[in-house]
Amino acid sequence: MIYFTLYSRSYCHLCDDMRDALQKLVEHVPHQIAIEDVDQDPELLKLFDELVPVLFARKSMDKNVKDAGQQLCHYFLDADKVKAFCDE
Repeated sequence: MIYFTLYSRSYCHLCDDMRDALQKLVEHVPHQIAIEDVDQDPELLKLFDELVPVLFARKSMDKNVKDAGQQLCHYFLDADKVKAFCDE
């Protein structure tokens, strides 16, 4: 199982595009996608404000609240990086 965290915000077409592309890319891979709105958390806003969307992934279910795993890409989905992570 792969656990994705997409740091995003409302009314962000790049965020919507990345979410849609990710869902299509991993449709045959066991996964979960958590979407975190950076505008709802001051810490996340400070970290990711100008970078959203930002995609992280991890393979472990155990997760610290602030550990989303490995950053794979931001602004646009890097399909090659996501595929490589899934294949590890």
